[in-house]
Amino acid sequence: MSMRCLILDDEPLAHEVILRYLSEVSFLELAGQCYRATEGLEFLSRNAVDLIFLDIRMPKLNGLDFLRTLQQRPLIIITSAYEEHALESFELDVCDYLLKPFRFERFLKAANRALAEHGLRNNAMVSVPAGHPVSPSPSLNSESEQIYIKSDKKFILLRLDELYYLESLGNYVKVWEEQQFLLTARTLSSFESQLPSETFVRIHKSYILNKKFVHYIEGNTIYLKNGTQLPLGKNYKHVLKQLLHS
Repeated sequence: MSMRCLILDDEPLAHEVILRYLSEVSFLELAGQCYRATEGLEFLSRNAVDLIFLDIRMPKLNGLDFLRTLQQRPLIIITSAYEEHALESFELDVCDYLLKPFRFERFLKAANRALAEHGLRNNAMVSVPAGHPVSPSPSLNSESEQIYIKSDKKFILLRLDELYYLESLGNYVKVWEEQQFLLTARTLSSFESQLPSETFVRIHKSYILNKKFVHYIEGNTIYLKNGTQLPLGKNYKHVLKQLLHS
């Protein structure tokens, strides 16, 4: 697996260092070089890349503001001489932060981390072949779908038929199994578009649940098999029939 890379930095010397390191890593392929963030935006409008080596302090538009403009972000490795931007960078979900000047060994570690995340992105939804022991489910039939959840800088593989419900916390979501949860920096709507609608249903602006774990419904409260009580939102009454016939 190879990764197409863009170098975005206003310093020619930084380009020289990264180019030298790129030549030593077989899975990194140079896609282009840009010296201004605005130039980078134009390049990305015409070219697909998997990874950007991104400087922060650049004229007119700095690297982090450039990153915020991207709707579909490639993987990002920050390359900066200033360590004070690290926290803000990781809040923007960058893959790694290289503090200039960095040695090849550190560059290679960041590149391997990006390669691993690239592989996970390409397999965000995978299927396990029939024959594995799984509980029967109307939506999963003979296959058990799985999903990667990014939590605490790790990608964790979870089986959909073991997820009880998802709870929105602003720009974060709690993904609940029976008695534990993972916190991930995503919106509930992004999960709603990804999860199979035959099994997962939005019951409230803050909750999506797995129908197979509904125990009973009383009034506007849904009781799950593990004892959890979830509210049925007033704008989601139409899903009641769907739940009762699950």
